[in-house]
Amino acid sequence: MLPDWVFQDCLGISSAHREAASLRQSQLTKPAGALGRLETLAIELAGLQLTDRPRVDRTPIIIFAGDHGVTAQGVSAYPQEVTIAMMANFASGGAAISVLARELGSALEVVDAGTLAENRIPGIVEDKPRRGTRDFSKEPALETAEVAFAFEAGKRAVARAVGVMPDLLIFGEMGIGNTTSAAAMAAALLTLSADMITGAGTGLDAAGQTHKARVIATALARHDIGASNIAVEQILCAVGGLEIVALGGAIIAAAQHRIPVLVDGFIVSVAALVAVRLNPSCRPFLIFSHRSAEQGHRLVLEALAARPLLDLDLRLGEGSGAALALPILRLACALHNKMATFAEAAVPDRAG
Repeated sequence: MLPDWVFQDCLGISSAHREAASLRQSQLTKPAGALGRLETLAIELAGLQLTDRPRVDRTPIIIFAGDHGVTAQGVSAYPQEVTIAMMANFASGGAAISVLARELGSALEVVDAGTLAENRIPGIVEDKPRRGTRDFSKEPALETAEVAFAFEAGKRAVARAVGVMPDLLIFGEMGIGNTTSAAAMAAALLTLSADMITGAGTGLDAAGQTHKARVIATALARHDIGASNIAVEQILCAVGGLEIVALGGAIIAAAQHRIPVLVDGFIVSVAALVAVRLNPSCRPFLIFSHRSAEQGHRLVLEALAARPLLDLDLRLGEGSGAALALPILRLACALHNKMATFAEAAVPDRAG
């Protein structure tokens, strides 16, 4: 059983603050709608943050890492040892997201939600029920209690971040084999074939991608999770990843704290799909940063009725796409808060 809090409603958007922000936009020294989505982003954030002057200055980044037993089936271009090595790279500041976090002035936390690491890595938060998932091509990846633990790990990460009073949260992931788990989860959640969802991941060639899709298709059939009436929890147990489940828990927990989430690429979007299927009231708190080069991401975004801000052919993960989109939100807020109104600038606002 999943924890009861997973299903508790998130508070709604404040119509009053949205309307106040919209009114301010209409008074700024520009033609109405001239700043396009920058205007709607500011208005959306105002309604979520209960203010007519939104901000995203304090935006911590939390990365969840996990390993996947299905990697034994040759579904990744990189060996499983890379997951642990990359966690150390995050902690030492050498990873892409480490660089982006420093440039953005964002605190970075990395959570070992289920890697194979036997010992604690300095600078990494360990919060896992087991070391890696089972090989879902042969048996269920996770037990119900392990899924529940991962949801709680996501909630605990958000609770730690709440202490700095964040305006927004960015979540990312790391885990060799996790595009295979995410693709299997998405195929089951959307009742689509593995071929439609499966991408190149870390850089598989065409033959490798075909093999990966075949492994996923066989697993979906083995676990009998290809029908539309399959429970989300059953899908998570069958083919889920600990870091992906933790992401789902973190997304719901953030929304319950009324903290908007800037959603990263394919894997975090699959976690967002899980979160929305379990708790639809979290959907308004999700802002989608980019469309990745991963094949199935477009289909997941469509299922979430999401309009991503960027399309840069990214497929790195780590929260990197969301980090790149953060300056757009910051500038949207700056324009909204700091531009002069027609009255303040003594500029006529209509042709007479």
